[in-house]
Amino acid sequence: MLNIRLNEDRGHANHGWLDTHFTFSFADYHDPDHMGFRALRVINEDYIAPGMGFGTHPHRDMEILSYVLSGELGHKDSLGSGGVLKHGEVQFMSAGTGIRHSEANPSPNETTHMLQIWLLPNRSGLDPKYEQKAFPISGEPNILHLIASQDGRDGSFSIRSDAEFYAGILSAGTRLEQPLKLGHGWLQVASGEIAVNGLELKAGDGVAISDEKQLQLATNAGAEVLLFDLA
Repeated sequence: MLNIRLNEDRGHANHGWLDTHFTFSFADYHDPDHMGFRALRVINEDYIAPGMGFGTHPHRDMEILSYVLSGELGHKDSLGSGGVLKHGEVQFMSAGTGIRHSEANPSPNETTHMLQIWLLPNRSGLDPKYEQKAFPISGEPNILHLIASQDGRDGSFSIRSDAEFYAGILSAGTRLEQPLKLGHGWLQVASGEIAVNGLELKAGDGVAISDEKQLQLATNAGAEVLLFDLA
């Protein structure tokens, strides 16, 4: 069963320096029918103006991934970690018992376009940690790269959530099959257009997937997608 969440039905807020769309309830946007899906709690699509960003703020007991689509994202946190994230590099922060961090667009003239993802941990009170890794998302298209998993296999982040996270760029004309091992899934279209088991999706659309063991992905125009395999 597939249940689409259309781009235009998402929550939206424009603060001037931040233009953001909410797939699920977040901050002042509340929709009781869209509080998350399985362990997936947040997918925010953010456009951050040049030189602007989120000041230092706390998190706890959440697995947080930042995925940059274009531009750059600077990070600093209370663990002493820091760095600049570009497309193809993914940031993972396990908030655990508590962490404070800030995120900002370091560019003076280019907007940062990113997806902020929160996953519910499968247990609380863990030690916080931060990692940043590069993945061959652009260099190796037409496959879905494993970005995060419970066992950290194949160089993925080791997360404390009942989920696996994949991402990939599919060029025009690509057809592929992708298994769902954990029983449920969510696919988010970051750019382009794609059909999922025959259901046509465009940029900003997402789809909740239940009782499907295999996904048939097909794109005529090309697409960048994020897939969450969820227990």
